[in-house]
Amino acid sequence: MIISIPEISIVIADDHEIFRDGFKLTLNSVENFTVIGEASNGTELIEVVNKTKPDVIITDIKMPFMDGVEATKVLMNESSNRKVIGLSMFDDDETILDMLEAGALGYLVKNAEKAELIDAVNSVYKGEAYNCRFTNSKLTKILALRKKRKTAPVKTEPLTERELDVIALLCEGYTNKEISEKYCLSLRTIEGVRLKAQEKIGAKNIAGVVVFAMQYGLYQPKKSR
Repeated sequence: MIISIPEISIVIADDHEIFRDGFKLTLNSVENFTVIGEASNGTELIEVVNKTKPDVIITDIKMPFMDGVEATKVLMNESSNRKVIGLSMFDDDETILDMLEAGALGYLVKNAEKAELIDAVNSVYKGEAYNCRFTNSKLTKILALRKKRKTAPVKTEPLTERELDVIALLCEGYTNKEISEKYCLSLRTIEGVRLKAQEKIGAKNIAGVVVFAMQYGLYQPKKSR
């Protein structure tokens, strides 16, 4: 049986040309990855994305004129189907939450290894949040510092027990496929539960579900021993 590998088109944004060139070289060295556009700031990124319609967008956070967070907000408002990975030079706690709230599905630091970059692109391409386990430990600390934990909004439609269970597993880094296997249910059923939960809480994607769940106390991370 021959398994076809999807061709994934990518647009990258970073204000440093040397970094873009190196990053582009790394991505293009992967058999099924092709960089079809690049930008040096958020404004250019929006133009390039609208022109090329890539499968995955990888954007630096801090750029001139318009940063990655604002550009992501604009892109997601135009189409919620866009798949964005945020990129930063440092492991900056604040930017993780900012990017996820803007609608990004993944987050990477610029010194990430090639294998990690490939995993991130493939995961986000499939609509899965990348590296939830890493991000969640950070989110817990960030939300505590911001003191933003509240009760769920009154207008939010109550979540069912199954929806809460699925949300908890998403927060722990499980994929839809892993959740379907855990509950012995079809992948379509789990995706339906997840989409309904997203609709109820107004989240753009899985990463948004994780942010919402932690911010409003729907999920409590297990304490590490």
